[in-house]
Amino acid sequence: MALAGRLAREPGVVDVLPAGRTVLVSLTGAGACAAVVERVLATAAAPEPATGVPDGAEDVLVVPVVYDGADLAEAARLLGCSTGELVRRHTAGAWRCDFLGFAPGFGYLSREDDPLVLPRRSTPRTSVPAGSVALADGRSAVYPRASPGGWQLLGRTSLVLWDLDRRPPALLQPGRLVQFQAVDA
Repeated sequence: MALAGRLAREPGVVDVLPAGRTVLVSLTGAGACAAVVERVLATAAAPEPATGVPDGAEDVLVVPVVYDGADLAEAARLLGCSTGELVRRHTAGAWRCDFLGFAPGFGYLSREDDPLVLPRRSTPRTSVPAGSVALADGRSAVYPRASPGGWQLLGRTSLVLWDLDRRPPALLQPGRLVQFQAVDA
């Protein structure tokens, strides 16, 4: 996130798209590419802390969740805790959207204090409903639309993560903070 933030402020940079371990940079001209990348990477040894929310993003996004997912009990068992404790841990701290991928609006969320590391399901589902809140590989996510998926399903939200009539269509953007909140059905 720090590298993406630095690159986004450079002249000639049209777009910056951070991913799990890479950053895609679109530039106005090929000649600017080498100079921009060399200058930014030369200072990358002393990264800026990824604090706050990037330009264009709002404060913490609260995601109301009904914790009744098909994998809630199994996920709790794998973590060695009760379902109530899993819900408490999932809602205890803010998650940061690191990058978007897999499907439009699908944000990969992480947090360092308690990442809740669970494996993906051994057999993915052919269809996961839109709004499903899930965990896998130390990340959390909300499925923005119905799609196949292999993450552990904890619950569901009515929040619409992807809407072509909204600008931008994706409610989540890299750097955005997310706070899950348990609600009754």
